[in-house]
Amino acid sequence: MTRPNIVFIVADDLGFADLGCYGGRDAQFGPVSPVLDSLAADGLKFTQGYSNSPVCSPTRFALMTGRYQYRLRGAAEEPIRTSSRGSTTLGLPPEHPTLPSLLRASGYRTALIGKWHLGYPPHFGPQRSGYEEFFGPMSGGVDYFTHCSFTGAHDLWAGEAEQQEVGYLTDLISRRAVDYVHRMAGQQAPFFLSLHYTAPHWPWESRDDEALAQEVKGNLFHLHGGNIHTYRRMIHHMDEGIGWIMEALRARGIADNTLVVFTSDNGGERFSDNWPLVGGKMDLTEGGIRVPWIARWPGVIAAGRVSGQQCMTMDWSATLLDAAGAGPDPNYPLDGISLLRVLREPDHHFRRPLHWRMNHRGQRALRDGDWKYLRVDGDDYLFNIPADERERANRGPLEPQRLAAMRAAWEQWNATMPPIPGDATISLGFSVKDMPQR
Repeated sequence: MTRPNIVFIVADDLGFADLGCYGGRDAQFGPVSPVLDSLAADGLKFTQGYSNSPVCSPTRFALMTGRYQYRLRGAAEEPIRTSSRGSTTLGLPPEHPTLPSLLRASGYRTALIGKWHLGYPPHFGPQRSGYEEFFGPMSGGVDYFTHCSFTGAHDLWAGEAEQQEVGYLTDLISRRAVDYVHRMAGQQAPFFLSLHYTAPHWPWESRDDEALAQEVKGNLFHLHGGNIHTYRRMIHHMDEGIGWIMEALRARGIADNTLVVFTSDNGGERFSDNWPLVGGKMDLTEGGIRVPWIARWPGVIAAGRVSGQQCMTMDWSATLLDAAGAGPDPNYPLDGISLLRVLREPDHHFRRPLHWRMNHRGQRALRDGDWKYLRVDGDDYLFNIPADERERANRGPLEPQRLAAMRAAWEQWNATMPPIPGDATISLGFSVKDMPQR
């Protein structure tokens, strides 16, 4: 088989159970995610897939580098703030090899359509880190209609030039991706398309809510509004756009040799459904880091399969390089592990310890097999995840030796990472003053 085209789709703040194929309920208008549900039915769904972080830009560092994000200074920000524009340190260093730069060096065409959130030009940017083309916002969140960031500055770009466009951002991203597929389908070289939606991230605006753009101006956190109905519409609009892209792949006769991967950058936010998990964005409880992972690649991935293999974002970076026949830079060895054998043999499993740490609330976590070690606000916990996915039954007092061993394993791993810088920032969009604690 020739090297596949790759479409790597990342939603923003999507909850574990927001999609129908992960147990999500139908909305008032019907199924929320019929296209993504069909991709799962046509391919492989992971039930134990995680993001590298419970907040957006740190996960994106891991996605781009295939390495633990803690190795880079910019990823210590939780997350990178709009006010960091002009910083020479808070971003993805252009000299660091990336998934797109390695694929491009091996002969792939590369594009990022959607959210970047890894630093601002002139020091950082998608086209400085391996992408030939870029269309989307540079910051963490923008209004869907005005395309302005939290500061009110316009934040929609084509390359490094501001791009003024009229329309709902989710649809603009989808249509630009369709155009890219059509342009690349006639090329001899395979393509790598990073399709990074801002949906369903705040502000809570569906395709029909343009009037809200003035209401939320200067307050994109949109703490006074939103509801589950709008939120589900936002997911549905993204799902529709993914359908347009799949139609384009089929129309050009390349759908069967295109590896399509879908996930979220972290767990859900205030309107998300994370059942049966607890917590969400900014938490190292399962709801903040366990996310949907769907992969479709006919001829390689059998339809309708499910895998319980534990994995995280950077493993997919390694997997895509492996699938493309592209190797890592020997000076920057990957922390991610390829899942290519799992794609071919969904019953194959291997031990995969997963580590996290957060400056916020001094959190740390280690998932190793059935067990998870967690620290939050100085308290240590031990959970048997298959038996207790909601992390309500702390086994630490009953199994102190296991807890001590997992704590020691986490400490040993942490000693291999740079310490959290003293000037690293934590940015919370809301607190218990805005809504009751979940």
